Amino acid sequence: MLLATRASQIRRAKGANAAKVEKAGEAKSNPVRALLPEFEKNGQSAAAALVEWSPDTLRHILARELPDAQVIVVSNREPYIHNRKGEEIELVVPASGLVSALEPITRACAGTWIAHGGGSADASVVDANDRVEVPPENPSYTLRRVWLSEEEQRGYYLGFANEGLWPLCHIAFTRPVFRASDWETYEAVNRKFADTVVAEARNERPIVLVQDYHFALLPRMIRERLPEAIVITFWHIPWPNSEVFSICPWREKILEGLLGSSIVGFHTQFHCNNFIESVDRFLESRIEREESSISYGGRISLVHAYPISIEWDPPLLDRLPAVAECRQLIRRKFGLSDDVRLCVGVERLDYTKGILDRLIALDELLKLHPEWIGKVAFLQIAAPSRGTLPAYQQLYEECLSHAGELNQRYGRDGYTPVVLITEHHSQAQVYEIYRAADVCMVTSLHDGMNLVAKEFVAAREDEQGVLLLSMFAGASKELLEALIVNPYDAAMMGEALLQGLTMSPEEQRQRMRRMREIVRDNNVYRWAGSMLLDASRLRKRDAVDRAVGSAPGSPDNVISLLDRKRVASL
Repeated sequence: MLLATRASQIRRAKGANAAKVEKAGEAKSNPVRALLPEFEKNGQSAAAALVEWSPDTLRHILARELPDAQVIVVSNREPYIHNRKGEEIELVVPASGLVSALEPITRACAGTWIAHGGGSADASVVDANDRVEVPPENPSYTLRRVWLSEEEQRGYYLGFANEGLWPLCHIAFTRPVFRASDWETYEAVNRKFADTVVAEARNERPIVLVQDYHFALLPRMIRERLPEAIVITFWHIPWPNSEVFSICPWREKILEGLLGSSIVGFHTQFHCNNFIESVDRFLESRIEREESSISYGGRISLVHAYPISIEWDPPLLDRLPAVAECRQLIRRKFGLSDDVRLCVGVERLDYTKGILDRLIALDELLKLHPEWIGKVAFLQIAAPSRGTLPAYQQLYEECLSHAGELNQRYGRDGYTPVVLITEHHSQAQVYEIYRAADVCMVTSLHDGMNLVAKEFVAAREDEQGVLLLSMFAGASKELLEALIVNPYDAAMMGEALLQGLTMSPEEQRQRMRRMREIVRDNNVYRWAGSMLLDASRLRKRDAVDRAVGSAPGSPDNVISLLDRKRVASL
């Protein structure tokens, strides 16, 4: 009875406070603010659908909903790399899905990006505080570089992150390797990045966007030193079920680290569910499944799905040749005749990407439909990645072997069925390949999202080309007009490849038009804006909590933090 009475008091107090906040907000004309009541009520879908997401939208959200908020991005990979090339310094923009998604966000927010400085000339271009303004042609945000020793790189990045967490989270049947020394280095590097975040923070309440599996411990470390910060952690790879996750010797510490976040984001609801189940199994916590929230250690973390995307329209399209010219350029470059249909794959050389499986699918096609011998070629761009790790060395050798066997079996003078290029390509070069392709194969064995699928769609303003997409990539939940395949089923993939090669231009147009609408509407600014709107909602609730908690007769000692949050939503 006492609890019910106190809850009623809180409800009335918070109702009054909320009314004051809303009334003050209505005094300002703002299309984003006008959508917030619906956003609050329906999660984010209704509001997001009505907003035209752009850099201006993000700036509007920051200015009106999060005034004076400093945005700090933390990732292992940096958006710009400076390498020494003879006497010159060469600027490299890595062809990375994470970079292509986050770079326009950081530009729009005029934020600070903290990343490992791994380029051979990175240290030569920073100032005394290890900062450099980027992009070089139009500086709009600060890149803050963190220096790691070779030993730290081996233990934290190659070791625990990529021999441990990467195979653990991707169900691609590669056994994860866990070493105590790697874990210790991983902890130390996460602490080093936490120190850098604190040093770069201009006040006690920054918005910190922590990226990916390299920094599972970082949110808790930031929270310990900046308790009023909004920490949004986005996990770009899948999250396994709790049984698989139990393999990790430091599972509880990883979960505790991530629950230092205000918000933990994944690409799909399925991965959110797996994370919540892992927490439920291994930590004493309180889980509100309806709200998708977890209370642990006196704080609440929201666990939400935010499907990542790309910038729309990709700015570099304006600098590329027309589609027909790209087709001619790529065919000349790789020695393909005009009558050969071109299938392409573009990714890092990684065992999760299904590169070997698409080679097997091509073999199936040519065995069952020999009339296509000499009429179809497969161009695989596979950027070298983590080449010192045994699993990646083995994959490289297997790809060379399979490609060689197919070329020996089906090749002839003037015709090579498989062209395997294991080199890094710029984004512009990659988009030229997309525009030249008849079929783009994205056959991941397991993937968080896979932005190659969305980049291919964005590159095709001619509304032609076929996307063959794995059912185990997050993008398959959005791009339903792609040819969805099971990459483990070679016969199915071979038939889907045949369907793509024989699809009429009109059907291609209808499918591509719908997919382009999806990528346009669900662009990267919507991804970031949805998280920032959630951050705004959290900050407002915290402000009301503090106001009610400091009032005379505050019932804080009776009702838990989570109960107060729940009452606030009534």
